[in-house]
Amino acid sequence: MLLHGEGFLHWPMLVGKLQGAQVARSSLEEGVPVPRLQKTPHAGHRPESYEDMEDLEYPATLYSVMEQHLPSHCLGASREKKLAMLERILAKYRPNGERAKKHREYRERIRHNYQPLHEDLYTLDPERFFVGSFLDAIKDGSEAAIRHILIEHSPGVFTFNMLKPAFCSMMLEEVEHFERWAQDAKVKVMRPNTMNNYGAVLDDIGMEEMLNLLMTSYLNPMAAVLFLNVGGTSLDTHHGFVVQYAMDRDLDLGFHVDDSEVTLNVCLGKQFEGGDLFFRGVRCDKHVNGEARPEEVLEYSHVPGHAILHAGRHRHGAKAITSGQRTNLILWCRSSEFRELKKYQRDFSSWCGECLLRKKERSRRLSSAKRQLAS
Repeated sequence: MLLHGEGFLHWPMLVGKLQGAQVARSSLEEGVPVPRLQKTPHAGHRPESYEDMEDLEYPATLYSVMEQHLPSHCLGASREKKLAMLERILAKYRPNGERAKKHREYRERIRHNYQPLHEDLYTLDPERFFVGSFLDAIKDGSEAAIRHILIEHSPGVFTFNMLKPAFCSMMLEEVEHFERWAQDAKVKVMRPNTMNNYGAVLDDIGMEEMLNLLMTSYLNPMAAVLFLNVGGTSLDTHHGFVVQYAMDRDLDLGFHVDDSEVTLNVCLGKQFEGGDLFFRGVRCDKHVNGEARPEEVLEYSHVPGHAILHAGRHRHGAKAITSGQRTNLILWCRSSEFRELKKYQRDFSSWCGECLLRKKERSRRLSSAKRQLAS
């Protein structure tokens, strides 16, 4: 699901703003106030699908996620009435209406005018796209089967063979085809984020449903095993894009963390040298600029078709490419539930490396003091 860049609405942040705040009264029907979103989603509630509705200001998945946080008495309303409630809530907390309007117009122009080169990419065909080892592990579903295909290069950084060469080639060709169309149509391509100047958001060109299926059916089983403590069991939205590095484009990517709970990074190719990824451990906001311990330091060379899976809060970057061109498929997977819980959580020792180290040190000192008193 697309929620990216400056000026775009971030769903968990929206809920945080609404907690404890009275939403201004606006009429859905005369005299009826806009409801207040609940902090936690309604367990067992199956939200409406808004995929078939036209002229939505935001991606359809956002409305489905938000619906689960409506008060109980609103859940039985018609889909149209629930949509009206959600639209009014969004309008109240829109950070930049003009930017959102431009993005909506941008997506509409693509939807009505862009003709995909490889329509097969827009639906997920696992037998054609995934290598056998990955597909077998997901079909098995057990922790043992999933871990069998993984290499853990340093704590929390996993790699595995994932995509067949045919998929990689098709995706590269599709992105190049889109770039040529945009140039001919004089459409300025909206880039994936504020750090990358080249690449495209795949959700914008019609791959949102395909990428959502990739997350829910193929990445969620892995994330539930590997990233239980950072929302891996409740991934519900995504931001999918490709980034490009070449001598005449972006050369590298600075040290950062992702706006995700779990990140998938798959190398599509082409021929290149350099551009290694480097990792420096998972940190909370308080310790994000802290030093890395030796066991957290990792440099990894991309392999086409192979994927890297890591926590979004795992600090990383990319070294400069020295020749050729490297294009990567990135999927930021997010959990609304985890982000809500995180706002109220004081102890991050279950997932922040620095918090964990300090907690262990406190426990060691306490144990030492107790032994001294006992003697």
